[in-house]
Amino acid sequence: MKLADIHRIVKAQDSQQAIAVVKSIDGRKQTTVKRQQLNSDLELDRAIAEGFRKDKSQLIDTGDGKFFIHIFNPPLRLIIVGAVHIAKNLIPLAKMCSFDVVLIDPRRAFAESQFLSDTKVVTQWPDKAISDLDQGARTAVVTLTHDPKLDEPALIAALNSQAFYIGALGSRRTHHARCSRLVQAGVAEKDIERIHAPIGLDIGAQSPAEIALAIMSEITQSLRQ
Repeated sequence: MKLADIHRIVKAQDSQQAIAVVKSIDGRKQTTVKRQQLNSDLELDRAIAEGFRKDKSQLIDTGDGKFFIHIFNPPLRLIIVGAVHIAKNLIPLAKMCSFDVVLIDPRRAFAESQFLSDTKVVTQWPDKAISDLDQGARTAVVTLTHDPKLDEPALIAALNSQAFYIGALGSRRTHHARCSRLVQAGVAEKDIERIHAPIGLDIGAQSPAEIALAIMSEITQSLRQ
């Protein structure tokens, strides 16, 4: 691999951008391609997009020859707002799925819980904390406090980011009221539609562990599909 390409990969990773190194099998062509440079009308670019989505490098045979696509995605990140029981179950699931986890809760009594000893915890107000974190297209955000004073500023900050998944705990009735308040706060309805609520896949989850499983399943579905 060319030194210049290595520098481009490192720079892209630092800025939370996906990049691919595309090399022809005959060794005559090698280039780097970022996600935002792809053209869906081109066969090779469609294969690169699929590689980004699946986190999978691959060999592809096109009309222009055979190419190896080496995918370099930035790390996955899950931002959780609320050090609650669901978070206790969600954190290990997310880590098993290769997500870096950041938990935000300005309530120190919650944030200092023993189960968070090996997790990055931020005690700033959620909107400030989320805005300060680098949120690329590999970031998921979930709000679990069930407190509008904490969840809604966090959701507004997340909606201003490239996060691929935004979810909020609460019933349909709770979310309807939340949406009304977000509209009053100046959030466009098309942006509000990005919020997954009630959060998680509908698997009939009841316990905190089951709800965490439903959330992680929906995050995975959004990432891969």
